Amino acid sequence: MHELFPFLLVLAMLAVVGSLFVGLFFMARGGQGDPRRSNKAMRLRVMLQGAALLLFVLAILTQG
Repeated sequence: MHELFPFLLVLAMLAVVGSLFVGLFFMARGGQGDPRRSNKAMRLRVMLQGAALLLFVLAILTQG
């Protein structure tokens, strides 16, 4: 179980960075794209950050 948390944490952090870049890409397009897409991407980033933080706390608590 101790090997699983670091893997999941790195995966969650990569997902956060990926969703951040997707949201920034949609925002940079400006008027060409749908503003709802960038808003959804940024909301996804916030949820992924919460999941990464939760995994981090669980990893610390189970480290013993």
